[in-house]
Amino acid sequence: MSTSAFRHTVGSHTYQFPDLQALMARATPLRSGDLLAGVAAGSARERVAAQMALAEVPLTRFLSEALVPYEVDEVTRLIVDTHDAGAFAPVRHLTVGDFRNWLLSDAADSAALAALAPGITPEMAAAVSKTMRNQDLILVAKKCRVVTAFRNTIGLPGRMATRLQPNHPTDDAIGIAASMLDGLLYGSGDAVIGINPASDNVAQVVQIVTMLDAVIRRYDIPTQSCVLTHVTNTLQAIEQGAPVDLVFQSIGGTEATNSSFGLNLALLAEARSAALSLGRGTVGDNVMYFETGQGSALSANAHHGLDQQTCEARAYAVARHFKPLLVNTVVGFIGPEYLFDAKQITRAGLEDHFCGKLLGLPMGCDVCYTNHAEADQNDMDVLLTLLGVAGCNFVMGIPGSDDIMLNYQTTSFHDALYVRRVLGLRPAPEFEAWLQRMQIFHAHPDGMRLGAQWPDVFADAVRRMA
Repeated sequence: MSTSAFRHTVGSHTYQFPDLQALMARATPLRSGDLLAGVAAGSARERVAAQMALAEVPLTRFLSEALVPYEVDEVTRLIVDTHDAGAFAPVRHLTVGDFRNWLLSDAADSAALAALAPGITPEMAAAVSKTMRNQDLILVAKKCRVVTAFRNTIGLPGRMATRLQPNHPTDDAIGIAASMLDGLLYGSGDAVIGINPASDNVAQVVQIVTMLDAVIRRYDIPTQSCVLTHVTNTLQAIEQGAPVDLVFQSIGGTEATNSSFGLNLALLAEARSAALSLGRGTVGDNVMYFETGQGSALSANAHHGLDQQTCEARAYAVARHFKPLLVNTVVGFIGPEYLFDAKQITRAGLEDHFCGKLLGLPMGCDVCYTNHAEADQNDMDVLLTLLGVAGCNFVMGIPGSDDIMLNYQTTSFHDALYVRRVLGLRPAPEFEAWLQRMQIFHAHPDGMRLGAQWPDVFADAVRRMA
């Protein structure tokens, strides 16, 4: 790492920052995790000084000064070795501040941003986000369109998908099926029907994924299923002939973080190859589903002195390499030690969505909080609405906003209906057509509306579960 210092004067005081790593950390909007790590600015004035100094840093500096050494970290090696110099060329001459101005200009339209994405490193994305207001993050993310596909198409303009999350504390099949039916009848589930298993073992994974596949095939639902288990369990399930659609894995922004999760890049490549070999996609072959979250590297003591938002952006380099269908920042799940209150959660959600989209990822967000954080459901309504405006690819759908298995608060089927209706957003096109065929949705002058009664095709299923 370079030892050249950065400085900026505010009033009569000149603040100095020993290296790029420290400058990035001090420039980050306040959050409890950076205070916990001892890397945050000591005052609002120091934070402003760091942001002003960061704005003057040339983007090329991030190509010559690794925040985590190349020799010790495979994520750094991935970032450096896969950087697209040709894509980067149009902005190569810019500083961080100039880059912010360009991103906000009309020249940075959807086509230009898509072409630029392979040339942007996570550190560049993190740096420019630190100089931006919330409205800047929303405006630029709105212009970034990232489209992926498996059995339907996610990320098209004017669309917002949902993950139907029918978790159950004992993996009871009837309980899962009831939540699935509930979600489908509210138009949820086009991103994925994804379950966090209570019993995380291969036999349970095979049982659940087989049940999900049976439901999808019986009702000819144009969506995909996923059991959110460790990637090694999914690999074993594939070897046993299980009908796996998507491979899930939580990932981090440093090699040490991923090692704490029991994985590396080679394992993810093996899993993607195994899923592709099944050929289960009908309109596309994006087979990976990743989840991330600010604070995961710090909680594993694997952050290398970086601020948590920069670590989070580096996780997106891992995701980008494997061409996922879905990437989801579980923004408030880790707890107030890392994002203390609603203000910090909101900022983090907008940062994550912006950085992921700028890097070319199909970003969704689990708009969530734990019950001991200084936040409530009204705060999540605000973040949900902001992300809808920003063009978020998908959000969560859980009965009553309350995950009774994972014990945290998130967004409900009703919340997804709200944001779709108020912003004029629609489900994925293949899924929307299915909702109409099944008489769940019907055409209305103001957009799609729920049917007046439950569709006859589900009546028998309802009676059997009653």
